[in-house]
Formats: sequence, C-alpha cells, structure tokens
Amino acid sequence: MIDSYRIRQDTPPCRNILFLNSAGSSLMPRQVLNKMSEYQSLEGEVGGYAAAAMEQHAISGFYIACAELLNTKKENIAFVYNATDGYSKAVSSIPFNSGDYILLTDDDYISNHFLFISLSKRLSINIIRCNNLESGDLDLNDMELKIKKYKPKLVSVTHIPTNSGKIQPIEEVGVLCKKYDVWYIVDACQSVGQLPVDVQKIKCDFLSATGRKFLRGPRGTGLLYISDKALDFGLAPLLIDMEGAVWKDEDQFTVVQNAKRFELWESNYVNIIGLKEAILYAQSIGLRNIEQHNSLLVNELKYGLYLNKELILTENGSYSAGIVTFTSKKHSLDQTKSLLNQHKVSYSIGFRHFALIDFNKKDVDWVIRFSPHYFNTIDEINKVVEILDDL
Repeated sequence: MIDSYRIRQDTPPCRNILFLNSAGSSLMPRQVLNKMSEYQSLEGEVGGYAAAAMEQHAISGFYIACAELLNTKKENIAFVYNATDGYSKAVSSIPFNSGDYILLTDDDYISNHFLFISLSKRLSINIIRCNNLESGDLDLNDMELKIKKYKPKLVSVTHIPTNSGKIQPIEEVGVLCKKYDVWYIVDACQSVGQLPVDVQKIKCDFLSATGRKFLRGPRGTGLLYISDKALDFGLAPLLIDMEGAVWKDEDQFTVVQNAKRFELWESNYVNIIGLKEAILYAQSIGLRNIEQHNSLLVNELKYGLYLNKELILTENGSYSAGIVTFTSKKHSLDQTKSLLNQHKVSYSIGFRHFALIDFNKKDVDWVIRFSPHYFNTIDEINKVVEILDDL
C-alpha cells in the first residue's frame, strides 16, 4: 500500500500545484534535496576533491543501489548524465561494419532515431523497423522474421515510448535476441522508477535510464547497465577517458574490467548522491507498490478523459503505464494550455516532430501528456478531469 500522506509530506510542492509531469522531470523528495544540499555544503567547505574522498563510501553506494534496482551487480553499472548519454555511449561500442543492419521499432525515442540515421549516413548502415500490430503492440513475429532475414548487428527497443504510455514486450524481444545472438539495447528512460525492471529477465546487453523522471532524482543524472557478455567481449565507448582505461604505453591503453569504462572521470558527485537517494526512496516504497498505485491513477485518468467527447485519447497498445496523451477535437493547443495553466496543472506537450512515425499514423500535430506518479491521488485525477470538462 502507498502511504500517500507521508509521501506528499515528503513532496511539499504537491500542496501548490497539480503535478502531472513526471515523464518530463518529476518532483524530488525532500530527502533527496537534503542529501544533495549536505554534500554541496561539504564541497564548499573542503573543496571538490576532498569532499569526494571523504564521501567515497556514500558515492560507491550509488552503484549498489542501482544494481539492486535492476537485479544485477554493481560492476555492471555506470553513471551517465542522462539516458541518451548512456544510450549513445552503448551504441558507440558496437563494432559496426558498412552494410550492417540495425533493427528498431516505430516507437524508439527521437534522439535514438537521430543517432541511427547519423550512423546510417556515416557508416553506410541499414536501418529497418519492426511492424506494429493493429492494436499498436510490437509484432514479435515480424521481428523474428526480420532478425532471421537481415541478421542485424543490433536490436533497439524503447520500453515505454515518451509519446505514449504503452509498455513494449522487452522480455520477449530479449528471448529473440538471445536465440539469434544479436546485441540488444533497451531505452528504459520512462520505465525505471515507475515499475520493476529486471535486466536478468530482459536479457539485454545494455539498458539506459534517466534520474529526473520517474526515479524522482536530479536532472543531469542517469544510469547505464552493461551485461557481463558485453564487458567480456571488450565493448567500450568510442570516446573513452581516464576513468575507463589504463594507459599501458604511449600508443596503447587497456579498458577497465567493469562498467566504469563507460564513465567520465569528472563527475557531478552532488547529483550522484542525489540519484542514489532517489533510488533508495523508491525502493523503500517498493516498485511493485508504485506500479499498482500508478495503474489505479492511469485507469481513472483514461476513463475520465474518454468520457469527455471533446477530447481524443491518443493511446494504443495492450499494456500501459504512467503516461496518458490526448488532443482536442475543437480547441487549439493554446486554448488547452491556457485552461490547464489557469488551474496550475503541470504537464508536457508533444509535437508531431517529437515522434514523427507514431504521430503520422495517428494524424495528430500535438498532444497534451499527463504523467501521474505515486505522490498523486485519485482526487487530483478527478480534479484535472473536471478542469478539462470546461473545454
């Protein structure tokens, strides 16, 4: 069970705004802010190097917390500055050759599409995309056929697309990738922190996530999981620095044996401490509890928006999590924004060019994105539904 009263006491801004933007950048618990403030004060007193040395045990705790969160070992975790940072480093480690294939989905994140388009132009790599079923779900039969036909070097799946709340079948994809021995990367930017994520069940080689969204950590933080298989194979980012390697002689270096080969030596330790505390806070509540509470919120929100005949829900897929998107039949984006702003509702906007393939299919130019989280209540959901009834 979720103790909403305690959680909202730990999140003072809940008193002043109706916050439905955790898929953008969520509200940090006061415990996270306090730990960051304490470390920042220490840096001010003794300097950054001395502070890091004094708090090495606390900093190392970040890797332990991440490992427990994802069901892996601390040696498989790297700190990165956001999900895209980690994702890009992971992709750069794959030994692509001209003519190789990369298999994506229509719902991969915009920056991931940009990355692969750039690789296609620079290295003559072929991009293919898996079909979706009529329901919006990933067509796993089509994926297997394309893996067998094209023998891709890499398969990429975004667990929960940023433009909708549908949950992609990443565990089933992992079975296929293991069966056909294909490198497999998962963008878990919108899933880590709102539902359990187990890399052993997913069977992925890489998984990237951010701190600022459903984990409720600070901006400029993220984590990257690298499998034992990828580490043992020697995969390392294209651009590596002194944190990730040892300089053996003038023209040769050796990468370190753990995931730190994907890190940079200079880090923001204030933010690492903050993200660790955010992970510990989520774990104290329980990811399964968070998932169940968020499911109640989302179902109530979807039903309320569905009853509003002036709105169009733009969601699809058989399974969904804490993101709900909609557009209006008659009212402009500015009119919709004005109403929400007037009532101090926090939300995000998605435009066609943010998710071009998906929005082209749905034939929408913009959506409002609500992303409730476990500090929200059913009363808040009902309130925002009532607000939108005025459209």
